Amino acid sequence: MRPMDALNPLPPPAFRRKLPDVSPDSAFSVISRLFKDTGRRYWLGYTIASFFMLLVSGSTAATAWIMKDVVNQVFIDHRADWLVYLSMLILAISVTRGIGVFGSTVALGRIGNSIVARTQKRLYDHFLALGMDFYNRTHPSDLVTRMSYNAAAARQVLNTVMTGLGREFLSLVGLVTVMVVQSPLMSLFALLIGPAAVIGVQRLVKRVRAIAKTELTSLSLIISVMQETAQGIRIVKAFNLEPIMRTRMQDAIEAVRQRANKMNNISARTGPLMETLGGFAVAGVTLWSGYAAIYYDQKPGAFMSFITAILLAYEPAKRLASTRVQIEQGLVGVRAMFKMLDLKPTMEVNADGPDLEAKAGEIVFEKVTFAYPPAKPVFRGFDLRLLPGKLTALVGPSGAGKTTIINLIERYYDVRAGRIVIDDQDIAKVRLASLRDQIALVSQDVVIFRASIRDNIRYGRPEATDAEIEEAARNAMAHDFILATRLGYDTILDDGGPSISGGQRQRIAIARAMVRNARIILLDEATSSLDSESEHHVQVAFERLTKGRTTIVVAHRLSTVLGADRICVIVDGKVVEEGRHAELIAANNQYARLYHLQFEKPGQGAGEAANTDAAEPTIAAVG
Repeated sequence: MRPMDALNPLPPPAFRRKLPDVSPDSAFSVISRLFKDTGRRYWLGYTIASFFMLLVSGSTAATAWIMKDVVNQVFIDHRADWLVYLSMLILAISVTRGIGVFGSTVALGRIGNSIVARTQKRLYDHFLALGMDFYNRTHPSDLVTRMSYNAAAARQVLNTVMTGLGREFLSLVGLVTVMVVQSPLMSLFALLIGPAAVIGVQRLVKRVRAIAKTELTSLSLIISVMQETAQGIRIVKAFNLEPIMRTRMQDAIEAVRQRANKMNNISARTGPLMETLGGFAVAGVTLWSGYAAIYYDQKPGAFMSFITAILLAYEPAKRLASTRVQIEQGLVGVRAMFKMLDLKPTMEVNADGPDLEAKAGEIVFEKVTFAYPPAKPVFRGFDLRLLPGKLTALVGPSGAGKTTIINLIERYYDVRAGRIVIDDQDIAKVRLASLRDQIALVSQDVVIFRASIRDNIRYGRPEATDAEIEEAARNAMAHDFILATRLGYDTILDDGGPSISGGQRQRIAIARAMVRNARIILLDEATSSLDSESEHHVQVAFERLTKGRTTIVVAHRLSTVLGADRICVIVDGKVVEEGRHAELIAANNQYARLYHLQFEKPGQGAGEAANTDAAEPTIAAVG
């Protein structure tokens, strides 16, 4: 027994009653929300589609109704005057049905495409609004799956409900009306199959929901493996990982195949169920009608009309039975969509807040406490002052908190306690977009978008002119290699920019930062993966980028920060020492040990190592 059962015991089974499922996750609740959230936007289109579906259902019922007169007036009474009239009426009914089918299909198709487009736009906008904590715990393949599968699921559910209610259900109502009018007694016998059909379908729906959930997970796994293969193909080939990746992909595909087979088997069961129950109904009606015709000399017109109605009703009844299964399958994706849309951004963007006015560019950390959940705090009561217009280097062992300082300045995360101020303005209270407008970031992992080189640079400031873009490229020492590409600035770069070298990608990123013309420059391990020649070009570009601006450099390679105005050594979330290079070497503490570890050669003393300074490339002192 569950703990809640002990606190709230249920009444004996004899007194229990089945309550309707009205939980937020129930099918009814999800469909209702979907119509309120999305469906009502297309009420005009659904009205038009409903009109055409009404033509379909009405013409279907009319087909069954007219069979009485066809049999009695033409084949029994040999009324020639009825022959042409009935033939033209049948033709008109068929044309009307064709128009209805075409109109409803086109209308629902247009609505469905609009729903997919709107849902994808809405999901993407929501993804952009979520913070870094969301992306840290969500695999990219999950986002891709939701963008494609969830949007299609919303369309499937809405269109299936509208088709089921507007065409199948109305057709069934019209045909049942014909049956009741022609023979109430036979209708009563035929309709006895309804409860059995409902019970059978309800049992299938429960299995569909469980399988559809696992199928969605497997689809996400396929995308994940494919994404990892494409992004890590060099490692895959270098370490001969093809067999391992192939096995992972085959396992994922096989899991989807097996679940798809199960889903197909369950969906297919609605056919035999309705076939069998329909067979009982037709057999019983035939038995009674034949008996009445043989022994009571009744005309067969009513029977033919009735049997036509029941045969025509079979298809919409079967589709209605499978509709419940299809809806439940689609609702898995819709529930996942709403679960994603219900996630609230954890960071306040302060859309109506004041703009940050970074005139000097002084950055101060005041008693800052911060942790990446669920890890222990990186900072506890952390204080740091970054001088305006100066270049400050952050050095120290991995995991000390250097990149976290960059992340907090960009306000990727909010601090738990304390505050960060820029020119006496708390960055948590200013408009977030205005904060980031004042910051240009160049990181180790350069992002090159699938766009032209010109657009990749323009992303730094969308309103930048072509002349400003080319000037930024020249200052970033990128202009010459750009002109050497096939189409110059209009050359389209592939995802990630694999067609250009690492140094060239870095210089495009620097040009992007230059065209931004920001007051604060953040350089996070921006030269760690470059060769000596590329690093030289990048260092020259950095000197131009950082001149006169507040610059924070995170570096493991101390050779790149020897000329910094100030070097802060971060260890375990604390500033353990700070000063210029020569001062810290003379102090012979943490920085000196880090420096000697990097530059001392076997058999070389500390004094000899210090003499190598002049040979090392540096970011020039600023100010």
